[in-house]
Amino acid sequence: MNAIKPSWKDRLSNERIMVCVYYGPNAKRLIRRGWLFASALQVPLFILTVDPPKDDEYSEEKEQDIMSWKSIAEELGATFLAVESGSRKVAQVIADVAKENKVTQIIMGQSARTRWEEITKGSVINDILREIPFIDLHIVSVKRQLDHLEEEFETGVHAYLEPVDGEYQLRLSRSSDEDLEGLFFKKLHTDFETGLFKTVVDGKKMMVKVTDGTVTELIDVKEAKAKEKH
Repeated sequence: MNAIKPSWKDRLSNERIMVCVYYGPNAKRLIRRGWLFASALQVPLFILTVDPPKDDEYSEEKEQDIMSWKSIAEELGATFLAVESGSRKVAQVIADVAKENKVTQIIMGQSARTRWEEITKGSVINDILREIPFIDLHIVSVKRQLDHLEEEFETGVHAYLEPVDGEYQLRLSRSSDEDLEGLFFKKLHTDFETGLFKTVVDGKKMMVKVTDGTVTELIDVKEAKAKEKH
């Protein structure tokens, strides 16, 4: 006897949607997007906000936002979750909550970080995808004012630094086990491989300057600037 395959309606009923919100004017827009999605599928909706350690100071505006989201969640029949990150990264908290609640789809706003901040600190979105690669992640565009550094670099690409005669040559593929792996952020408006290379050396995160495809010295750009001042 052949087993009965679940219908597309049965598969959709297993979906669970979570909206990640942060303090600011775009949260309600994200919640509305999640509610429209969840109500169309007739599935549970979760609204999550994460408090990073640096945000432990009392803020009347923050409290008002939380009360507003709780009220909206009650009206929509959604589950509201406010979680303190503690020692965990925000991406790790989001991933943990998603796993605990068997969430299948996450909706969040486009990162409010500038390109410079993504280069130096990484992307929350990429971190989430590494933690839970099986999740469906929906990114809603959020308008914001661009920092002037945002327009200086292209999006990072996976690359390597090959040691050659005391220097390092930028490569898009690995040539040996001695190569340093990382992300290359090319400077805009140049035909040369000039920009910044983000990598890890001896367990330490660092970002080095690349000029015409060459790194003359493995020194973090912040340290180099500090030396120039002294």
